Amino acid sequence: MSSVAVLTPESFAEHRNGLNEQQAKASVGSEDETDLVPTYKEAFPPLPEKATPGETTAELSGAWTKIRPLKSSLITQVFHVPLEERKYKEITQFGEGDQAKICLDIMQKTGAHIELSLAKDQGLSIMVSGKLEAVMKARKEIVAKLQTQASATVAIPKEHHRFVIGKSGEKLQELELKTATKIQIPRPEDPSNQIKITGTKEGIEKARHEILLISAEQDKRAVERINIEKVYHPFIAGPFNKTAGELMQETGTRINIPPPSVLKNEIVITGEKEQVAQAVSRIKRIYEDKKKKTTTIAVEVKKSQHKYVIGPKGNSLQEILERTGVSVEIPPSDSNSETVILRGEPDKLGQALTEVYAKANSFTVASVNAPAWLHRFIIGKKGQNLSRITQQMPKVYIEFTDGEDKICLEGPTKEVKQVQEQIESVVQDLVNRMDYTELTVDPKFHRHLIGKNGTNINRIKDQYKVLVRIPPDNEKSNLIRIEGDPQGVQDAKKELLELASRMENERSKDLIIEHRFHRTIIGQKGEKVKEIRDKFPEVVINFPDPSQKSDIVQLRGPKNEVEKCAKFLQKIVAELVENSYSVSVPIFKQFHKNIIGKGGANIKKIREETNTKIDLPAENSNSEMIIITGKKSNCEVARSRILAIQKELANITEVEVCIPAKLHNSLIGAKGRFVRSIMEECGGVHIHFPTEGSGSDTVTIRGPVEEVDKAKKQLLHLAEEKQIKNYTSELRAKPEYHKFLIGRGGANIRKVRDNTGARIIFPTADDKDQELITIVGTEEAVKEAQKELELLISNLDNVVEDAMTVDPKHHRYFVIRRGQVLREIADEYGGVMVSFPRTGTQSDKVTLKGAKDCVEAAKKRMQEIIEDLEAQVTIECVIPQKFHRMVMGAKGLNVQQITKDHNVQIKFPEREENPALEQQVHENGETDGEVKEVDPSVPRKNDIIIISGRKERCEKARDALLALVPVTIEVDVPFDLHRYIIGQKGSGIRKMMEEYEVNIAVPPPEEQSDIIKITGLPSHLERARQGLNERVKELQMEQEDRALRSFKLTISVDPRYHPKIIGRKGAVITQIRMDHDVNVQFPDKNDENQDQITITGYEKNAETAKEAIMKIVSELEEMISEDITLNHKVHARIIGARGKAIRKIMEDFKVDIRFPPSGAEDLDRVTVTGLPDNVDEAIDHLLNLEEEYMSDVVENEAMQAYMKPASRVDEPKTTSKGFVVRDAPWTSSTEKAPDMSSSEDFPSFGAPVAPKTSPWGPKRF
Repeated sequence: MSSVAVLTPESFAEHRNGLNEQQAKASVGSEDETDLVPTYKEAFPPLPEKATPGETTAELSGAWTKIRPLKSSLITQVFHVPLEERKYKEITQFGEGDQAKICLDIMQKTGAHIELSLAKDQGLSIMVSGKLEAVMKARKEIVAKLQTQASATVAIPKEHHRFVIGKSGEKLQELELKTATKIQIPRPEDPSNQIKITGTKEGIEKARHEILLISAEQDKRAVERINIEKVYHPFIAGPFNKTAGELMQETGTRINIPPPSVLKNEIVITGEKEQVAQAVSRIKRIYEDKKKKTTTIAVEVKKSQHKYVIGPKGNSLQEILERTGVSVEIPPSDSNSETVILRGEPDKLGQALTEVYAKANSFTVASVNAPAWLHRFIIGKKGQNLSRITQQMPKVYIEFTDGEDKICLEGPTKEVKQVQEQIESVVQDLVNRMDYTELTVDPKFHRHLIGKNGTNINRIKDQYKVLVRIPPDNEKSNLIRIEGDPQGVQDAKKELLELASRMENERSKDLIIEHRFHRTIIGQKGEKVKEIRDKFPEVVINFPDPSQKSDIVQLRGPKNEVEKCAKFLQKIVAELVENSYSVSVPIFKQFHKNIIGKGGANIKKIREETNTKIDLPAENSNSEMIIITGKKSNCEVARSRILAIQKELANITEVEVCIPAKLHNSLIGAKGRFVRSIMEECGGVHIHFPTEGSGSDTVTIRGPVEEVDKAKKQLLHLAEEKQIKNYTSELRAKPEYHKFLIGRGGANIRKVRDNTGARIIFPTADDKDQELITIVGTEEAVKEAQKELELLISNLDNVVEDAMTVDPKHHRYFVIRRGQVLREIADEYGGVMVSFPRTGTQSDKVTLKGAKDCVEAAKKRMQEIIEDLEAQVTIECVIPQKFHRMVMGAKGLNVQQITKDHNVQIKFPEREENPALEQQVHENGETDGEVKEVDPSVPRKNDIIIISGRKERCEKARDALLALVPVTIEVDVPFDLHRYIIGQKGSGIRKMMEEYEVNIAVPPPEEQSDIIKITGLPSHLERARQGLNERVKELQMEQEDRALRSFKLTISVDPRYHPKIIGRKGAVITQIRMDHDVNVQFPDKNDENQDQITITGYEKNAETAKEAIMKIVSELEEMISEDITLNHKVHARIIGARGKAIRKIMEDFKVDIRFPPSGAEDLDRVTVTGLPDNVDEAIDHLLNLEEEYMSDVVENEAMQAYMKPASRVDEPKTTSKGFVVRDAPWTSSTEKAPDMSSSEDFPSFGAPVAPKTSPWGPKRF
């Protein structure tokens, strides 16, 4: 008997060997059936052993020899440039100069590597390495730039030029790269045949040789055209073009025979001259032979059958020609002729005629009568029904024609009959089981019948299994067709008619809602209008297309629902209107940043507290208007708060002037030009007129006190003039003259106004007409002002040239920064051209050209600038370096403003890298050199700011800079409040610093100091101090409040009532905490006093919370608990899915029901707790449920008993022997069985295997 061994579990045995239970048992239990047990080698066949060298060497070598060796993609080329051809010969040191730079440029451009070396004869050796294309490009560049270039011409026939160029110029490019030359070929219209080659002598010779080779190759070729009658072309081409193909192969020529559709007799042969002559001879021989031997017969074949004679792609004609040698000539498709001509040898014509008739009659045409509305059902979805027929008979062509009650069939006669029978049976079946009907519905209801995205019509189609065709809007038809099952058709018709009649009874209502509110009502993704539609599901709400800009929103549906929906929408619109009130607040541009606050803190706070939307103009905009949107009352609050900030920052006043409303429009002027000129003249005050139609006479002027008074006087004076008599005139002047006419600071125009009393208004940058100047005032004043201005303008048109002397040392000031100073002078003085001498000429003459008055004014201005430069001084302003950044301001704005205001230059010192770094001291106390005493009175170099300009201006600029140096004040704040001032992660103190634009330093906790330091500009410090003191008061009040809130009250409650007081998921105790604003703490599991509940909060609230808890306890004490016996088999049914059923019972009877846990002694005991009456009712209900559910349990158990197989009832369980094999290696005395727990014998996938240790070290393979 063979030895056996157990290897793996039984399941593995079944999977691996396919043995069933009986076979496995028999193999182990019976000695005679041991043959059923597989051997180890059968179960686990070994891998093929390594072959001996002699067996496979040849085979392997053969396999390897088939593999093509891989070539390197990198190549190296070496070439030599003789001394006489080198461009750069005089080089002091090799590797320097232009030659090396050129090579570096070529390496970067092409990606090739270049090495240069000098030979003994002073020639240049160049080695280029890289990819082939890169090397070729680099070589061409090197030759062009390092070697002297020559040129030569080569003459070849003009017709050969195109072969040198090649397709898309590829051949020419290849030739240029190969020879490193530039080849120029004359254009096609140029009669010259000379090709110019530029490059090195060697390259020119190579290129010339290649071009002559191409020309010589073309000289050998010839083109022959012969005229052969068209009717004989098929014989020359042969069946399926075989004859022509063989001829081309034999002669090596190319033969072009025109296709049958091209009515040409010419056949073109190209190739070598001798071969072309041979091919022409053969073609002519075929032609002469066929012309002698062939004859023709003409037969009549129906026009409709011609296509069958021709066959697909003319194959049938070719087949007849191949089998009979006869050519069949078919008349063109556009001809009415039915005559077919057969041309061939007389003895073959009869056979060919038979084949022509056979082909003509091989196909037939038939038709099947089928109502047009059934066509789509015959075709099926995506042609499925029809494809079943066409797959079996692919040669049959089936044609459906819209509106016709027939189907046309075309194809082989036998197959057409079969298809005809199949389609007729399908038609008969469809007629028997399908029906259609048509109903009339007004087209305006069609889209409502379809529903949104086709929901209504798709539901009807799916429900009644019918097809419903509703005509598209462009047809304007009222006929709807329903097709399908007869009963379904009738049901669908009934429902559609009901829907249509309901729509006829519906009401439509148009609401006027401003277009600007539509998007808000709809919502960003339509979520808001969806809520409205869900609220009124029977009402269809249609908004107009956004591009139409329409205000009409259409509602349609039942009358009552439409009215309700309309009221609801009107309410929403009323709220939107209320919230869309808008007010504009003019705020001086320089105060906008204060309104915003640091990091947007101020504006954010105003927005949040007033619930408004506040929009500020863009930084680069000239507008000063801040727009506030929201409810009217909120907008007014926000407006007053913004104005308060401006008033606090500057000496701003506001006055009201009474001017009759009828004069407002004339005072404002066209597009506000008149009032804008007053505002600009009076230092940018804001003048606000009431809205048109309000009837108010009050005009508000806001701004600095002096400017407001000035604007008020001007407005009243103008209003008085307007009432007496008003006159307006216009004149034109070039825009470049405007600044000169206005003068510096408006001096010129003010002089004209003072002299005449008229107001002159110049166009703004936004005006279309930039030349128009308007004069307003009394008629006399206007005419006088016009006269003065016209005189000034005529003088400006008188161009003169003048010169002045300017010391050359001052020239640079005028021309630096791309002549910025000169541009400013040109802008201000009517476009005067100022020309300074060229640098290096040492001339002091400066030329001015322009209008006479402008030139004089420009000279005067330049003289002033020179005087300033002569009188320029430099002073120092000492400010510690740590304050420099703060003095400069964001992006240097503060310094830029001071520079502009005082016309000075300010230079800050370089920033010292380590300002705190003192002289290095060694560990032993010695210094690195002499110890220098530092005089504290001498300022450090890095603290000195240099100011250049006129002395009085420099001093004013220094005062302005010093005013920006921050100062520090101390505020006494109790130490215990510091952490609250700092806030969570520093948020509190950061907010204060942003709001007041200061730095607040809180002392570290270890100092225990009460002093907080505030650093900033003097103007900000007082506000910051007040803000900090207010915050301290708030915190002290909060401390007092916390003390009151920390009152504690302890009550004793039996621990068994605690869960009830807490409630499900803490619902009861959470409600108590919210109602009484207290914190209720229950004892932990480890606490000694398990009955103590602690209440924390205000004393009064704690007492009321105690009363609420004690009330719950008193109710719980009235409750009783009763145990009942319920069979554990019905517990799950009573509890229900996720406890849903038992929760309902507990809610209905107001009791608590507890089931035993899974490990309890008595699994049938259930506890019911609650008021006595409620407990009794709940127990009765539970017992009734038990009785009902137990009957189901008994019935199920009985069914289970019947369902068990009898053979397995008494069958004793047998232990599995696992997978059994014979002759395993470990059964011999030399080897042990594998250890299944060993990770080495049975390693896991991906896990490292630790080898067994051995005294000889690790195994070597």
